Amino acid sequence: MSTRTQSVDTPAGEARITWHTARAARLVLAVSHGAGGGIEARDLRALAAALPAHGITVALVEQPWRVAGKKVAAAPKVLDEGWRGLWPALAEPGLPVVAGGRSAGARVACRTAAELGAAGVLALAFPLHPPGRPEKSRAEELLGAGRPALVVQGGRDPFGRPEEFPQGGTYTLVEVPHGDHGFAVPKKADVTQEAALDLITRTVAEWLTALDV
Repeated sequence: MSTRTQSVDTPAGEARITWHTARAARLVLAVSHGAGGGIEARDLRALAAALPAHGITVALVEQPWRVAGKKVAAAPKVLDEGWRGLWPALAEPGLPVVAGGRSAGARVACRTAAELGAAGVLALAFPLHPPGRPEKSRAEELLGAGRPALVVQGGRDPFGRPEEFPQGGTYTLVEVPHGDHGFAVPKKADVTQEAALDLITRTVAEWLTALDV
């Protein structure tokens, strides 16, 4: 595996891609961060470390607001603009690209997957609704992705527990037991933090390997 960083100009400002390139890669998994953090999130780091060994190049994407050092995420429309603007760089290796992200990044991936021709969608900690506001559902974004999708959701995520997700649709949902919105598990849980991250990386690797691309 080799690692490099690439700056990309987009209509929303300068974005940044950190490439974790696999030898003889068969596809690219592009994943962006959420509204409350960056690519240092534990699940994104774990995927970048584990997936290249499976022939999957991981591109960790930092949205322009984050590159600019701002504390507050841009509006959804601006996030989509940034993602669209850097997509050609993600597709440049000539491989199928799976669009992914955690939380707000997952929403961006769902909203833009079909128009950008993504091979699939990976939604980590999809924010189905604001905490305590289940009536403010964002299920339409997930159901409207128009691509095969994998949702990885913490069992105690206040933005949407696994049992709250709608039935049907072209997505698979996998629960991380005891995980919160950042996939942190309590020390008293019968699942260790290491085991939770291993579940995430193993599930994503298996799903991507089985994807028809």
